[in-house]
Amino acid sequence: MLSKVRLSRFRCFEALEFFPGLGRTYLVGSNAQGKTSILEAVCVLLRLQSPRTSQPSDMFLNGEGGFALSGMVGDTHLECRQSQSGRSLQLDSKPQSKPDDYLATARLTWFSNADLELVNGPGAARRRYLDFLGVQVLPGYRKVLRSYERALRARNALLKDCRPRSEVDAFTPVLVEAGGVLLAARAKLIDDLTTDIAQACIGISGGGDILQVTYRPGCDGDFTEALAASRGKEERLRQTVCGPHRDDLELVLNGLSAASFASEGQQRTIALSLKIAQARYLNSIHGVPPLLLLDDIFGELDATRRNLLLEALPTGAQSIITTTFLDWAQSSEGESVFRLESGKLTLKE
Repeated sequence: MLSKVRLSRFRCFEALEFFPGLGRTYLVGSNAQGKTSILEAVCVLLRLQSPRTSQPSDMFLNGEGGFALSGMVGDTHLECRQSQSGRSLQLDSKPQSKPDDYLATARLTWFSNADLELVNGPGAARRRYLDFLGVQVLPGYRKVLRSYERALRARNALLKDCRPRSEVDAFTPVLVEAGGVLLAARAKLIDDLTTDIAQACIGISGGGDILQVTYRPGCDGDFTEALAASRGKEERLRQTVCGPHRDDLELVLNGLSAASFASEGQQRTIALSLKIAQARYLNSIHGVPPLLLLDDIFGELDATRRNLLLEALPTGAQSIITTTFLDWAQSSEGESVFRLESGKLTLKE
């Protein structure tokens, strides 16, 4: 369980300490107070990535050259410092040259308004969904993903510059090896998640919506053969046209394309179902539920669906939830409510 978080020079906060409860913790406040930034800081501290930006400098307090985050997970102390020149990590005051042991400390699932992209956005959003889960449950997934991305960038750069085919093909074995692992891993993830996704959707909708999810790999058949068959198209378009970077998920609600026919409320339900299934899967793999970060996700949901959502979260999970008001929520045992105003957190008694 996460018991303490300290932010220093992060986003709008010069300094802030936060002590989440062991169950459900609400951060309540008006817009533009920094509620999302607190959740983002927790995500960066525990998973070393932001769900909002890929640029560390975006998270620096104005005029500062970096930020520092620290916290306690159980009896383990974590510290992450980021500057313009790079990142440094400490685990129980011991410097970490590689992130593997650090990342093994805690798992989490992030829910936000941007999750609607899982339904109506480009395939990249759905691939990120798979990768965020894969890194947390499959040993070696992070390393394989990085290897594939490096080979893909190099290969595409050569294709764009019309370099000799021999130079392009030098990166193909690495692409195929890493890509084959990703294709198999993502197919298995969706196979394992399908039932939980469908059940979560039924739960949040009160039984009214049936969701089907199908993995659509970015190549037909064997990856090596698909690359060979696409050679002419690659040279015309000057990019790698098949592989895991083209993977996608097909979402069908009540027999119709979710992106085209689902209402806004239904799209929100679908996105939440995908994330709840992710959390349940992490729970089943590791034996403990992940930390749940829910960032003001209730806009398109009526009060009934909001509370059904909270009931659908994994039992015993620690959750931190941001919202502008709380009159809709049914109280739960052991919950904590903080008010955020003018950069200060106040615990409601």
